Amino acid sequence: MPSITGTFDVTITPETLSDTAAQSGLGRLSLDKRYHGALEASAQGEMLSARASVTGSAGYVALERVEGSLDGRHGSFYLQHSGTMTRGGPALSVTVVPDTGTEQLQGLRGSLAIRIEDGKHYYDFTYDIVETQ
Repeated sequence: MPSITGTFDVTITPETLSDTAAQSGLGRLSLDKRYHGALEASAQGEMLSARASVTGSAGYVALERVEGSLDGRHGSFYLQHSGTMTRGGPALSVTVVPDTGTEQLQGLRGSLAIRIEDGKHYYDFTYDIVETQ
């Protein structure tokens, strides 16, 4: 499977929750991203988060719709995030939602890793495009 690396910029904006969700301790954020490199795309998404009473422990889930070009192929797809932080130790899974690729990205599958180094965001995206039936 091909693997690409690049950078991305992200703007995270707090959003309003229902009264019930807000009282339960959930947080809601909107995501606006720009990917650069072999993945040249924009993305919008939504994130739900929960913080534990223990410092450094939390969890989040998110979905984002990515649209642009991947190694010269144009289309869109969705990424699904599932992240946890256990007393400061992170674990993150970001995968392509199956069968969400459009146009030249039909059949896209893969996973994306996120790195933050010196305040800059990087992605490592391992993917494949299989023939759709």
